Amino acid sequence: MVSSKTDARDDETLETVLSIQELIKEPLTAVPQRYIQQHDQHKPSPFSDEISAYALPTINMKKLIQGEDTEIELQKLNSACRDWGFFQLVEHGVSPAVLKTLRDEVEGFFRLPMEEKMKYKVMPGDVEGYGTVIRSEDQKLDWGDRLFMKINPLAMRKPHLLPQLPSSLRSILELYMEELQRLGMMVVALVGKAVKMEKRDLEVFEDGIQNVRMTYYPPCPEPHLVMGLTAHSDAAGITILNQMNGVNGLQIKKDGLWIPVNVISGAFIVNIGDILEIMSNGAYKSVEHRAIVNSEKERISIAMFFLPRFQSEIGPAISLTNPENPPLFKRIGVEKYVKDYFAHKLEGKSYLEQMKIHHK
Repeated sequence: MVSSKTDARDDETLETVLSIQELIKEPLTAVPQRYIQQHDQHKPSPFSDEISAYALPTINMKKLIQGEDTEIELQKLNSACRDWGFFQLVEHGVSPAVLKTLRDEVEGFFRLPMEEKMKYKVMPGDVEGYGTVIRSEDQKLDWGDRLFMKINPLAMRKPHLLPQLPSSLRSILELYMEELQRLGMMVVALVGKAVKMEKRDLEVFEDGIQNVRMTYYPPCPEPHLVMGLTAHSDAAGITILNQMNGVNGLQIKKDGLWIPVNVISGAFIVNIGDILEIMSNGAYKSVEHRAIVNSEKERISIAMFFLPRFQSEIGPAISLTNPENPPLFKRIGVEKYVKDYFAHKLEGKSYLEQMKIHHK
């Protein structure tokens, strides 16, 4: 039997890994080895003038759903999904008052004493909760503290997570998630319409899996050595990101370059995930993205991920495939897909590659 002394020591190591906020309470002169990532991924692109010419497309939600510009805006949405896989969403209908209260409450959560946050810690073998998911001893860690949880279907909520959060945070989160569920389902339907997918192909998203990740990126004394969030594409159908405190850090990979995203105040960032790349049969591509940190300011974000129902199956939409346009991806149950994705190391689009059908 393992002694409680060893348990306590393990918990201690776990805590230092779990929270970068704790790590930087003592002034750091150098970044611990565990957080130092390959330097080459930080190299600025030699084409800085080229990069400044890139600007993420902006889509107006109001124009998409009413008025005489809906068709023009839908064409813009189609181009954004086809050429970028990312866009900024403005006039989305979520009130600034809700966004401000949410920001204050999420900031408050990350300021809680460590022992309070440890009530929500990631359990061994799980991915939900507060802290870092450790998959291997030599794993390089991201420079960010996160709280990740499944929020839909309701039966999948972990009793020790959302239901136990401080009541003021819980109530604004519930309100925000309700608003985002409404918005997210509208965006999924409009993206489906833009790619000319039949409505019945999108029914798998009704009462589907929805996850939330709140992330706090503390300042870092040597930001060029670390990564806030490792480069990856999302497993979801779509992701809606709310960069809460106005500090930029998101970068997306376009034409082999890392493009910094300057988020419009109050806008959401929406991106296509692997599941919609599969369902659109490659017409829309999920895009690698990452988060960098800086030496002066903390960055706080909340992302909501929309996936099909756990019991459903995904594959290229029947309405988008024919003998001239054969399926490029295998069909797979969502439960297996999600399980396999989380068992993988977060790295580029490596998981999606395994889903491809290689036609001769």
